Amino acid sequence: MNVLILGSGGREHAFAWKISQSPLCDNLFVAPGNAGTAAIATNLSIGYNDFEKIAEAVLANNIGLIIVGPEEPLVKGVRNYFEAREDLKHVLMVGPDEQGAMLEGSKDFSKNFMVKYGVPTAKSQTFTKDTLEEGLAYLSTHKLPIVLKADGLAAGKGVIIAQTLDEANETLKEMLVDAKFGDASSKVVIEEFLTGIEVSVFVLTDGESYKILPEAKDYKRIGEGDTGLNTGGMGAVSPVPFATEKFMLAVEENVVKPTMAGLKAEGIKYNGFIFIGLMNHGGEPLVIEYNARMGDPETEVVLPRIESDFLALMIATAKGELHEADFQVSKQHAVTTVVVAGGYPGDYGKGAVISGIDTISEATVFHAGTKLEGDAVVTNGGRVMVLTGMSNTLERAIQKSQKAAHDIAYDGKYYRKDIGLDVLRYS
Repeated sequence: MNVLILGSGGREHAFAWKISQSPLCDNLFVAPGNAGTAAIATNLSIGYNDFEKIAEAVLANNIGLIIVGPEEPLVKGVRNYFEAREDLKHVLMVGPDEQGAMLEGSKDFSKNFMVKYGVPTAKSQTFTKDTLEEGLAYLSTHKLPIVLKADGLAAGKGVIIAQTLDEANETLKEMLVDAKFGDASSKVVIEEFLTGIEVSVFVLTDGESYKILPEAKDYKRIGEGDTGLNTGGMGAVSPVPFATEKFMLAVEENVVKPTMAGLKAEGIKYNGFIFIGLMNHGGEPLVIEYNARMGDPETEVVLPRIESDFLALMIATAKGELHEADFQVSKQHAVTTVVVAGGYPGDYGKGAVISGIDTISEATVFHAGTKLEGDAVVTNGGRVMVLTGMSNTLERAIQKSQKAAHDIAYDGKYYRKDIGLDVLRYS
């Protein structure tokens, strides 16, 4: 089968890396891809939101399966576009339609969905510019800190945790009145702050049956000790010691099953990944958010632990035959460290030549923000590379990942040196 992956980050390189190992894969394409995907697939110079150009490439290259990496094309309805065209509706796809993607595309929709179907989550209320005064009054009645979320997609930057009432009031005004995040913050969800330990759970579903993939813990803050600004993710660990069998059973019963039942009740034929961001709150799972795709860099620790043929899983999902698919998970530990451009998550430069890639033998290198310039691999984004180490022990997996991050070289490189250490102490 010829396969097309939409996206250009570390997640998409990990998909390509795993799918390229399958005997079911004839030809592999990535749009637009990066320097890493170029080594194992054919990159197509097409933006992942350019549905017409994607359609042309699918027909020209006899693509049988499309796997959608990022959330934006899902929210914009890439599945709907393909299903509406007679010449394309036969093409298999992993990724929900526009309605299903609302789980991520609208925080207000997802919160209402959770309440309606009994999925445990933080108390919240949604406000608009017209109800600003009510929102300010609502803030004044709540204990601090408090969470303010832009309703729509805001490139991972639409969540503010306000520590003081003044900060909360100012943030709400900036989001609603000043359109801090554009249309994404035309609605703002104000939510109670949850305490506990975060864990990410990934569900693969064909709309009827589902499989729970390996869980992961990621590291969002730029600074060691979880300090500084939020990022797209500075590293991840899988498995997570505090996600015990008992806890994961509670996740399945209290979160996964009600979510699946809710989607069916809403008439949403959901096909693809559901990324559930959870808080382990005294042993009870509380949902922070849904995402309609896999996480990044979590994918880079989840996929290496899946021992089954990943392309076979994807085909079974797209065909509605997931219940028949083989699914095995390694007991090994996977740890990934992200190396980023100097200045990230603020302003950063591009075009720095990367060296040291060929010297890495004990970790898997996943490219994220890279591109080829002649024979050179250069930086082309904030998060540049993702280095995954695997071992029978968590300590050794950390060492492998960190050594690889150390050995990659380019001007301005930065990475966190504490990825996994908190989990190591916990275990």
